[in-house]
Amino acid sequence: MALVAVGIATRLGQDPVQTAVGAGLAVAAAVPLFLCRPRLGLGLAAVATAGVVLLGNADSHSIAWFALVVLAGWCVLSGGVAVGIAYWTGTLLLFGAEWLWAFRDPGWAPWAAGVTVSVLAALLIRHEFVLVERLRAAQLDLTERTRAEERTRIARELHDVIAHSLTVALLHVTSARLAVEHDPADAARALAEAERLGRQSLVEVRATVGLLRETPSDGPATRVAPPVPGFADLPALIDQLQCAGADVSLTVSGDLEALPETAGATVYRIVQEALTNATRHALGSPVAVRIAAGDSGVEVFVDSAGPPGNGSGMGLANMAERAKALGGTCTAGAGPGGRGWRVNASLPVRAERSPLR
Repeated sequence: MALVAVGIATRLGQDPVQTAVGAGLAVAAAVPLFLCRPRLGLGLAAVATAGVVLLGNADSHSIAWFALVVLAGWCVLSGGVAVGIAYWTGTLLLFGAEWLWAFRDPGWAPWAAGVTVSVLAALLIRHEFVLVERLRAAQLDLTERTRAEERTRIARELHDVIAHSLTVALLHVTSARLAVEHDPADAARALAEAERLGRQSLVEVRATVGLLRETPSDGPATRVAPPVPGFADLPALIDQLQCAGADVSLTVSGDLEALPETAGATVYRIVQEALTNATRHALGSPVAVRIAAGDSGVEVFVDSAGPPGNGSGMGLANMAERAKALGGTCTAGAGPGGRGWRVNASLPVRAERSPLR
C-alpha cells in the first residue's frame, strides 16, 4: 500500500486517469493476494503487476516498481516454487520489454536483479519453513515412539513381576490345599508364603506403575524407582521356587561380579521368565539353570525336562527383546536330542574390571 501511495503521489499530477486506474488495479488485486492467499494467486499477482505498470509509466526511476520485488517474494512464499518461478520469469520479460520498447534505460537492470534476489531469498525462507515442518513431524514421531517404547517396557516389567509371583504363589496354594488335612502346620506355612509373595508383588507393581506418574517440577522427586534385581538375586530366586516345591538347580561359572549391572538385570529377568514358564507348563519336571560368564559375554541355559505347554508367547517375546537391547539373542525350543525345552540367551557384554585387578 505504501508503494502504491508513493506512486500515486508522484504520478497524480501528470496523468490522473491512468494513475487512478493503475492504483485501483494494484490495490484490488493485492489485498486478496496478501490477506486471503487464494488459489488464483498468480492471476491476482499479474493484475497487480499491470496496475504497477500503469503507475510506473515506463519510468525506471519510479519507486512503484519496488512493488514487483515484494510481489515476487510473496508469490514464492504463498504460492510455492512453481508460482514464484513463473512470476519471476514474467517480471524479467516485462523489464526486458520496458527496456527495449520504451527507450534504452539501464535502470531496468537493477529492478530485474532486485526481483531475482527477492525470489532467491524467498526460496531460502520457504526451504527453512519446510525443514522446520519436517523437524516438527520427526520430533512428534520420536515422541510417540518413545511413549510406545516406555509403555512396552512397563508392560514387560509388569508381566515378569506378576507372572512369576502368581505362579509361585499358586504353587504354595496348591501345596497348602494338598496338606491341609494331613499337615495343617505345613499348609499354614505355604499359605503364609503365598500371602508374602502376593504382598511383595503388589509392592513391586505399585512401584513400577508409580514410574508412570510425573513428579512436580517445582519440588524434589519423592518417588524412588524400585531396586533392579541382578546376579546376586539369582540364588534367592532359585530358593523361592524350591521352597514352593519346584525341582530347580543353579550352576554358575565365571566371574559374574565383573559384568555390568544391565547384564545382571537382563539375565535375572530371562531366568525368571524361563523358570516361570517351566513351572507353569511342566510342573514337577526338573529344571537346570546354567550361567557361564566369559571375556566375550555371558551365556544362559535353562533346560526343562518337561514338554512345553501352550501360552500367549508374550514371555518369550519379552526375553528376546531384553537380550536384543544388549545386542544379544534369546531363543527357545526343543532341548538337546529333541527332548524337553531349552531357553538359550547369549549376551555379548564385556567385563568391567577395576584398575587394581
